[in-house]
Amino acid sequence: MICPFCHTPETKVIDSRHVPETNEIRRRRSCPVCQQRFSTYETVEMVMPRVIKRDGSRISFDENKLRKGILCALERRPVTTADLDQAIANILKEVRAIGEKEVHARQIGELVMTALKKLDEVAYIRFASVYRRFQDIDCFREEIDRLLRIKTSATETV
Repeated sequence: MICPFCHTPETKVIDSRHVPETNEIRRRRSCPVCQQRFSTYETVEMVMPRVIKRDGSRISFDENKLRKGILCALERRPVTTADLDQAIANILKEVRAIGEKEVHARQIGELVMTALKKLDEVAYIRFASVYRRFQDIDCFREEIDRLLRIKTSATETV
C-alpha cells in the first residue's frame, strides 16, 4: 500500500479488524519512512452477472433497480426495513450462486416473486401483476386462487 503522505510504495500493517456492519476489513498502517499512520478499508468486490432482458438486450445488474421494484410492490405494506434488506441480500446471493456471467431477467423476477411471497402476499400479487403483465381481472383471480391453493395445501400437510 502506498503511503498517502510521502508516497513510499511499502507500508506496514499494524492492526487488522473485521467491521461486521459493512463486512469490511480495517487495516491500521504505518509508513516506515515518514512514520505517519493511516487506516485502509478492504471490501470484497462481488461481480454480478449481466442481465439478459426480454428483448435480448444485455444490461449491467443494478441492485438499486432491484430494490426500487421491490419497494414499489411493498408500498404501504407492513414489512420492516430489516426484512427487506435480508430479502434483497438473499436474492443477490442466489443470483451469484447461479454462477453464470449472464442471467435472464425472468430468473431474477422469479427469485423476487419467491421472496415477496414469503414477505407479503399483497406485495407478491402487485409484483406478479406487473412482472407477468396481467391483462385483466381474470389473471389476478387465477394468481390469487393459485396462491390460496398453495397456502391451503401447506396448512393441510402440517
